[in-house]
Order: sequence, then structure tokens, then C-alpha cells
Amino acid sequence: MSKQKRTAALATAAALAGSAVLMAAPAARAEVVDVNYACKTPIGDKSAVSPIDIKGVESGGGYKITMSWQKGVSSSPVELGKGAMSPSATIKLGGADSGSLNVTGPANQEAIPANTPIKINDLTGTYTPKKTGKVTFTAGVLTIKALGTTTTCTPTNSPGPSLSLDVTAAGGSGGSGGSGQGGSGSGSELPQTGLEDSAVALGTLGGTVLLAGAAGALWLTRRGQAARR
Repeated sequence: MSKQKRTAALATAAALAGSAVLMAAPAARAEVVDVNYACKTPIGDKSAVSPIDIKGVESGGGYKITMSWQKGVSSSPVELGKGAMSPSATIKLGGADSGSLNVTGPANQEAIPANTPIKINDLTGTYTPKKTGKVTFTAGVLTIKALGTTTTCTPTNSPGPSLSLDVTAAGGSGGSGGSGQGGSGSGSELPQTGLEDSAVALGTLGGTVLLAGAAGALWLTRRGQAARR
């Protein structure tokens, strides 16, 4: 194969590999889920169903997670004045991660009349991935503090996740092996110069760098051939 054809073939394969990487970019899936809350209040047990929406937006090295209630839950026998009610909640993590995430929000900005469902403001928290993979976010316990009392509302219907995120932990998923072995290697650790191997090895670097990488692979090939002569 001529030099020009070989260069064109490597460039085409590298571009295709770059496209595949872009198509496999981290994805998110959100779904509004009905949550049946059983609430323990100072005046007895109450229940309410509210659709829960959880969204995630990349922020620095993590994600800003926002939890929203589309209907009010619980109620108070007396009016709650402005700033009298403080909400917080937990979000259960699943999939590649486990544990829970605490989310908080501002106190009520307007008075809440007596015996009306308490509308919860959006609650937010920051999630930093500890593992790489798909992580799910599911509504957990809601806590409402007001007038010196505490109400806890626990999901009873085993709700499904409101959000799924494909996340990458700091340092990537394969950090323990790559850097340790690379330090002692020599030319043998470089990507193979075959068409398929070059495309795969360089494919994760993005379209612009791919072309430069392909040219570098050709240079290494010619240099190795010259050395053997």
C-alpha cells in the first residue's frame, strides 16, 4: 500500500473511532416517579403521594443534584409563618454506587396556611462519583422541621429511581494499572502500528488529536523499520 493510501486509511479509521467515542458520551435518564410518603407528625400519622423529579447537572468534579416535589406533603394544624419550615431529604444511591446523598433547601418563603399540604421547595446537594458506572438516584426520607417539631416522611411504595447517570470517578476507571506499568516500559509499550490497533489506541483522544496521532504512528513505524535495517 502506498504512503498516501496508508495515511488516508489511518485517518479515516481514527475519525470513525473518534465518532464512536463521542456517541458513547456519558448519558442521563430522568423520570418523574410517584412516591407514597408515610409521615410521622407531632399530631399523628399522615400520608401523601407526590411525584418526585430528580435532575443532575455537571458541576466541577461532580454533579449538582436537584430534587423537586410536584405536590405538597403533610400539613400543619396551625399556620406556618414565613421562614418557619425547614426541609431536608436523603436520596438513595444505587447501581455502581451505594449509600445516600443529603439534599437541603431554603425555608418557606411565604406563610403556609393551616391544614394545607406543605409545598417543599427544591432541595439540592452535590454528588461526587466514587466509582465509575451507572448510578441511580431514588427518593429517600423527607424531614420537615417547623416550630420546634420534626416530621419525617418515609417512602412506602418502593419507588423506582428518578434519575440515572453514567458517571466517571476521579482519575477514571482504569487508573490503578495504566500508570504503574507504563513507567518501566519502553518502545514495546507504544500502540501497535497496525491499522485497527492504531485506531483503537488513539480513538479516545478526540478527532483533532487522532489525526496527529495517526501521523505519529506512521513516523514510529518508519523509524522502527530504519533501525532494523
